[in-house]
Amino acid sequence: MAKLSSPCIGVCKFRRTGPAGAHCIGCSMTKAQKEVGKSLKKPSRMEGFIALVMAQQSAMGRYAHWRPAYLKRALKKGRKVPSVVRKAG
Repeated sequence: MAKLSSPCIGVCKFRRTGPAGAHCIGCSMTKAQKEVGKSLKKPSRMEGFIALVMAQQSAMGRYAHWRPAYLKRALKKGRKVPSVVRKAG
């Protein structure tokens, strides 16, 4: 199975604050979530993590730019696009 890309889209600026700390303006993840994402090896777990990040983005708002940027980055790297991202469109 092809590897999945991290939800990170390469912006990595922590300015938006929330209950869990500062969130990245690019992907909505906290620094702790970014560390967890790096440790996930199984595609099924990464897909679940991406679904969690997307739910977080939806709850926080202001992340409409993420999905097109993620798709572009995944396709450029030749990575599989998770079904949860494809269905969100």
